[in-house]
Amino acid sequence: MNTYTITILLRIAAVLHLFLVCAGASMPKAVNLRAHLAVLPLFLRQLFFVYFSFIGLMLIGFGALTFLFAPAMAAGEPVARGLCVLLTAFWSLRLFAAFVFDVRPYLTNWIYRVGYYAINLIFLYLLAVYCFVAWKGGGL
Repeated sequence: MNTYTITILLRIAAVLHLFLVCAGASMPKAVNLRAHLAVLPLFLRQLFFVYFSFIGLMLIGFGALTFLFAPAMAAGEPVARGLCVLLTAFWSLRLFAAFVFDVRPYLTNWIYRVGYYAINLIFLYLLAVYCFVAWKGGGL
């Protein structure tokens, strides 16, 4: 596979990060998060908000770095390859978490079910692309 093709695959991955941010923004309504958080102490509500915001900012950062530095990542430049290793680890753990949490009570309609499976396919795509680029580096 040539570096141009890898660059395209990485840019697709970058855009998928933005889709995940949009999906994350719709999640509070889908799971009635406001009601669940209302019974928690203020500190825990604030902590959850910080974590939720942090994850969103990280996804935006991952997407931006991937989009801007896709050619360097595809060429196997050392720092870009290190970023791919980090993202491989991140998406491996996130895909694992998808099987740990039981979301079935929240998949109340077909839209949520399709969305859930689509998101997991995105996780799998991101893992595959970053793993491939980290492994192959510039030796395409």
